[in-house]
Amino acid sequence: MTKPVFIFSDQLLSYKFSNHHPFNPLRFKLTYELLRDAGILQDDQIVAPRKATDEEIELIHNKDYVNAVKQASTGQLPPSQESSFGLNTDDTPIFNDMHESSAWLVGATLSAVEQVFEGKTKKALSLGGGLHHGFRGRASGFCIYNDSSIAIEYMKQKYNARVLYIDTDAHHGDGVQWAFYDDPDVCTFSIHETGRYLFPGTGNVSEKGAGKGYGYSFNIPVDAFTEDDSWIPVLEESIDEIARFFKPDVIISQNGVDAHYWDPLTHLSVTMKSYRRIPQIVKQAADRYADGRWIAVGGGGYDIWRVVPRAWSMIWAEMNGHDLSGALPDVWRTKWQAKAPVDLPENWDDPDDIYPEIPRKQEICDKNQLMLERALQHIRNEQKSM
Repeated sequence: MTKPVFIFSDQLLSYKFSNHHPFNPLRFKLTYELLRDAGILQDDQIVAPRKATDEEIELIHNKDYVNAVKQASTGQLPPSQESSFGLNTDDTPIFNDMHESSAWLVGATLSAVEQVFEGKTKKALSLGGGLHHGFRGRASGFCIYNDSSIAIEYMKQKYNARVLYIDTDAHHGDGVQWAFYDDPDVCTFSIHETGRYLFPGTGNVSEKGAGKGYGYSFNIPVDAFTEDDSWIPVLEESIDEIARFFKPDVIISQNGVDAHYWDPLTHLSVTMKSYRRIPQIVKQAADRYADGRWIAVGGGGYDIWRVVPRAWSMIWAEMNGHDLSGALPDVWRTKWQAKAPVDLPENWDDPDDIYPEIPRKQEICDKNQLMLERALQHIRNEQKSM
């Protein structure tokens, strides 16, 4: 059996808006070094990415948008055109070589795809990817090019694949959903904090697809302050039912880890219990329904010191059959504590008393269960009629 592969090179660290922007590529380096120091990432599993071509990026993005990003990268895009392409906003400010940096992230995810579909592995991790808010003609929500959408279209065209996309970021996976909203060969699933208080404001349970794609978009918007006790059962039930219903050739999962209680940008309350369980659920679905083929990408996550490295490490550990428990490696904590503005955690798991008891817990669980039932309603209706 071939080993899982980890897509990495220093080029993937260049996607950086500014020193003060919450989307910080340092979190990728922190995760890489944590896996190395934990002894579960071997040299022969690391695959260097390639840079995506313009033709590949244009599988999803409009040519005039790609040209605008190129112009912005060298300071040549007229300011009057910036807003129409979603550029130079607070979320997606322009930075030097933005096109090049973005093309490397897309290429990394395509490299993961090629490793899987060319028979070199069944499972691949590309943590530089997961930029799920990018649209065909504009940037959005920290995302210039939507690597997951490009990878899905690439898999469809080159490998004739049916693709299940699973998104567990706290923000709705809007860019990917809308790119394939009328496509019956792509099934999108997103569990996220309700858009009532959180960007991008979409992802309602009623967004089910259109035309031939109707019934292939699934959304479970969960209530603010949702905890592990609700998040995990909803995921267990939904992912298994959807994968069994759709029968994909491959699963691509977006692994934003900003639903954690410590994340500064969201209002959810999950802990490392969920980030230990999510990759287990996705791997089980891939092994049962997709011949083991699983491509995982990164995504959101803005507590880059305490949450992201541990949570992302759990994906790699699950792919390789390792159990990460007990204390974090001393060498990693010692090196990075000197640079961290917060106390680094001592253990892989969170303490049980990470936050005080949340009022309305049962009410929140009940609302989330209702969203689950509504999201899966047409699958269950179809099963009843058979």
